[in-house]
Amino acid sequence: MATVQLHKIKKSFGGTDVLKGVSLDIADGEFLSLVGPSGCGKSTLLRILAGLETQTSGTVSIGGRPVDGLRAADRDLAMVFQSYALYPHLTVAENIAVPLTMRRLSGAQRLPGIGPFLPGSRALRQEIATTVREAAEMLDIAHLLDRKPGQLSGGQRQRVAVGRALVREPSAFLLDEPLSNLDAKMRVHMRAEIAQLNRRLGATFVYVTHDQAEAMTMSDRIAVMMEGELLQVGTPDALYDRPADIRVAQFIGSPAINILPVETDDTGMIRLYGAQTGFRADRAQIEHLGVRPEALMPCDDNELLSGRVRLIENLGSDLFVQLDVPGVPRPVVLRLSPSARGRLRPGELMHLRADRDRVVGFDAGGKAAPLLRAEVPAHV
Repeated sequence: MATVQLHKIKKSFGGTDVLKGVSLDIADGEFLSLVGPSGCGKSTLLRILAGLETQTSGTVSIGGRPVDGLRAADRDLAMVFQSYALYPHLTVAENIAVPLTMRRLSGAQRLPGIGPFLPGSRALRQEIATTVREAAEMLDIAHLLDRKPGQLSGGQRQRVAVGRALVREPSAFLLDEPLSNLDAKMRVHMRAEIAQLNRRLGATFVYVTHDQAEAMTMSDRIAVMMEGELLQVGTPDALYDRPADIRVAQFIGSPAINILPVETDDTGMIRLYGAQTGFRADRAQIEHLGVRPEALMPCDDNELLSGRVRLIENLGSDLFVQLDVPGVPRPVVLRLSPSARGRLRPGELMHLRADRDRVVGFDAGGKAAPLLRAEVPAHV
């Protein structure tokens, strides 16, 4: 396995800059997810790493060795696509064996009819069959080796695609939205399998997805991209609890973080539609506060904000309540335990306080800015 380095990668199509100087270091054995909305440049960056696209400028290194001049086939990488890219006329075993057959057998040995009888062919084919079966057993598809792709479910076809990448024993695995075609239940199952495979192999995985839930549950680190730029790289916990940019805060987490428009007065006190919030700015002018749904709690008197219940979403394990709050353009969401079921009604007035250690401030440019506790408690 190997480290991966991307240094100041730029990519332009005509006059449009798709990637704007992206730099990223990926450790040996790390599971790193590139995440962001459609069109942010994450798949283009992966294709440049794979050698399927050529960057306008910048360098790509694998295992400390520049690979910019190497073809995709010579970079020792294995890629798994959203479309699976299986050969419909081949069996599962034959699909998984394709990279081994091309690498280990000569052109003559691959010929139908005579190929299997040429010197050395039988032993090589037996080695390939053994490797294929070991990969299939690891992915729990050994019982499907004689089937064709058309006889498989979406999840089974995805396992075959992963198996074909696995037998190559590459320096790194590149996965481009591999779960997008699966239903919700199968996506949850497959993301756990892929994460376990990474831990079992100790391999370097670079995983592209627009689904922040996939990135949060699978990754050692996440790189958030938007509009061709890398906004933040960090662990799932760091991105969730300490977003460096308001766009990261809004993208990571479901339900989304609550963004409250505020004002910073001449004394540095931060006010929400005129009332004190219990915070003051350290240096920058704070224009928004970010509060996760689970960091808001009902209270007897207004400590941060008040609003009327707009909608109650009962998910069984959680209860999400939407509030209409004066001065806040979007409904404020808080998460309650299932024990609160039946206690709330639409239109009911709720007062909320916040876990002050989990409130994030953002300046006029959307960058995270430090907050200080106000000396005077907030009262509305």
